Amino acid sequence: MTFILAIDQGTTSTRAILFDEKMQAVGSAQQEFTQHFPQAGWVEHDPEDLWRTTLDVCRKVMAEQGVKAGDIAGIGITNQRETTVVWDRHTGAPIHNAIVWQDRRTSAICEDLRSAGHEDSVRQKTGLLLDPYFSGTKLKWILDTVPDARARAEAGDLLFGTVDSFLIWRLTGGASHVTDATNAARTLMYDIRKGRWSSEICGFLGVPRDMLPEVRDCAADFGTTKEEFLGGEIAILGVAGDQQAATIGQACFQPGMMKSTYGTGCFALLNTGDTPVVSQNRMLTTIAYQLDGAPTYALEGSIFIAGAAVQWLRDGLGIIANASETGDLAMQADPGQDVILVPAFTGLGAPYWKPDCRGGMFGLTRGSGPAEFARAALQSVAYQTCDLWEAMRADWDGDTQVTLRVDGGMSASDWTMQSLSDLLGAAVDRPVMQETTALGAAWLAGMRAGVYPDQAGFAETWALDRQFTPQMEADARDAAYARWKRAVEAVIGV
Repeated sequence: MTFILAIDQGTTSTRAILFDEKMQAVGSAQQEFTQHFPQAGWVEHDPEDLWRTTLDVCRKVMAEQGVKAGDIAGIGITNQRETTVVWDRHTGAPIHNAIVWQDRRTSAICEDLRSAGHEDSVRQKTGLLLDPYFSGTKLKWILDTVPDARARAEAGDLLFGTVDSFLIWRLTGGASHVTDATNAARTLMYDIRKGRWSSEICGFLGVPRDMLPEVRDCAADFGTTKEEFLGGEIAILGVAGDQQAATIGQACFQPGMMKSTYGTGCFALLNTGDTPVVSQNRMLTTIAYQLDGAPTYALEGSIFIAGAAVQWLRDGLGIIANASETGDLAMQADPGQDVILVPAFTGLGAPYWKPDCRGGMFGLTRGSGPAEFARAALQSVAYQTCDLWEAMRADWDGDTQVTLRVDGGMSASDWTMQSLSDLLGAAVDRPVMQETTALGAAWLAGMRAGVYPDQAGFAETWALDRQFTPQMEADARDAAYARWKRAVEAVIGV
């Protein structure tokens, strides 16, 4: 039993990665699934797609590597956070499509709760803001909208979970209705200081407590898979939301260490140690990870559109055929043009939290073309990271200098990472291991199983691939960032 199976259930695809006893990825399988957009600003997934693709990729990677259930010491799960699933306790059937973290349909609910004076209590208890991003108002919407849902919930017939909970419930044949502290911390209903569900918040959201899963450490016993699914019983031993799993996979175990993951969105977490830091700059206070009953906290900034801006170039505009083309195209852009894209396609996240504003393109000339659009899309990610960087450094009063480690698909682009370093005016460290999210989930399970080392031993295995250092003059950097701020103000003002 020397293998660990990591399940990475993401926003656009599901992956399974097998890690060996040396924490090296030896095989992987991936499947995309359908995105549903019923209305403008609404994003849904069919929960059965999430379940089906999870089983398919796990079975495929095991078959390709000739690995049986008995060879696997444990399963680690990492998942898209905040995405909300409600299902029947008795049949396991979802009562509605999963409402995805990107979905903005609950803006009015958030505004009503804000008007009723609930935001201060939510902020104090959960570290979050009243925004459609989080699970609580999505759950309220389902209970209020799906026929008979509230009555069934109050009768104890419905269960709520983020994607990890739903997959664990299915994998264990309904034996385990659980989650971990990092996913619980993203629901808008979990008191991150007291380590329990908030009765007050559940009350004004109208959520019966019996719907909610039991909350455990990130490395814990979450249940055992039914033999019929993966050919044998396998213990599920590690769970963390995707951004927290990446923080773990980057070995950001010391206060002052920050990771930024560039996937569909961009999510930056700054480890603040055993004390939750209350942001004065509209960052989120959250749980980075919880081990042995002790939470480690973080400041987090969430950008809704990062890699999705490149997808827009490909699928919306047809400028590129593959995402990998973007960096080379950006290098061809006219240096005399200052085209700026504010990709607020689903609103703006931190530090603005403007769910209803929309994107804009600025500085266009007759000479603006695909190369300028590509450069603007990639730089929009760097500019948004600058917003988070500035806010976090203002909130963080630690003695140590902030260390930034990057991962995710876009971090493979040297052009993008150099642009990020230039605009931040800071070093950017890219690790050898790019699969940091899956690695984080795998380490949690492997450490719990006794196959992998402890935190200190794991941190020693982190290896640098390349460090990017600023090449831009300070005056040019300041002028570029000022242009970005003016563009953001313009889309907010529309």
